[in-house]
Amino acid sequence: MNPAQGPTLLGIDVMFVGTILAGIAAAAMMFAIYAAVTVKDPMAKRVKALNARREELKSGIITAKSRKRQSLVQRTEATDKMKDTLKGLKVLQDSQVKIIQQKLAQAGIRNKEYAVIVIFLRMILPIVLGFVAVVAIYWLNMFPTWGSFKRFMAFAALVIVGYKGPELFLKNRANKRTHAIRKGLPDALDLLVICAEAGLTVDAAFNRVARELGRAYPELGDEFALTAIELSFLTERRQAFENLAYRVDLDAVRGVVTTMIQTERYGTPLASALRVLSAEFRNERMMRAEEKAARLPAIMTVPLILFILPVLFIVILGPAACSIADAFSGGIGHKH
Repeated sequence: MNPAQGPTLLGIDVMFVGTILAGIAAAAMMFAIYAAVTVKDPMAKRVKALNARREELKSGIITAKSRKRQSLVQRTEATDKMKDTLKGLKVLQDSQVKIIQQKLAQAGIRNKEYAVIVIFLRMILPIVLGFVAVVAIYWLNMFPTWGSFKRFMAFAALVIVGYKGPELFLKNRANKRTHAIRKGLPDALDLLVICAEAGLTVDAAFNRVARELGRAYPELGDEFALTAIELSFLTERRQAFENLAYRVDLDAVRGVVTTMIQTERYGTPLASALRVLSAEFRNERMMRAEEKAARLPAIMTVPLILFILPVLFIVILGPAACSIADAFSGGIGHKH
């Protein structure tokens, strides 16, 4: 063995691997310290979008600086070219565009022009990834040990990923955003009850809740701030509440929207209705927590058997096994 080489385990240099892991741990520690020291306001990035929406509702057109307007025009021209291409290929349908636009809104993406880009990517990516798979697998023969069935399955997998990739990305982002909004909704309703009992108007109450919960629940604060802006500028307040239900895919939010619309139409007390909804949402959140706690023993069974029990047996029985082995070896040596 080379004297400069360290100890090896299964042909792997242990010192080299340990050095790499130590470097990764040090980098992770530095990143954790940086993230803890530089705490940023989660609502800061959303202020620009909210202000843009306010100006849009105020003037009827999107007002921005010349540089932002230029980039917006360039992006609109690009999406127009994609739209013309899709219409020429007879693959662009209005119902499909509306569905993608709603998914974009639920994912927190305000620009509706991105719906055309998503549809265009869903058409282009399977062709691109399929071509890459054909070149890599069949032409360059990068995987010579693969059989014909495995090669075809790899080609089909890349094509399916290219077609479903944009939609899965939007769905994953929308699910994360919906889960974050669900966690903060009972607290938001409690604050709405307090604001309603204090005499604030509905739009002022939504704005106040958005400011108070913006740091703890930035997604919920974003939606409430946008709803407050639309309540202030839209001619029909019902449309502002319906837009909130359109952007958030939650039955609880739809219940709040229905309650708001009924109070606006019939003049029923807002605070009492919101208090009942808040109690229901808190009970639902407690039931979900109890359900997760009840599933925990079944989930922990496999890690317990695979990882904890073997280590426990080694720690308990290891010294006894070593003592027995020493005793037997000593007795055999004494006999000889």
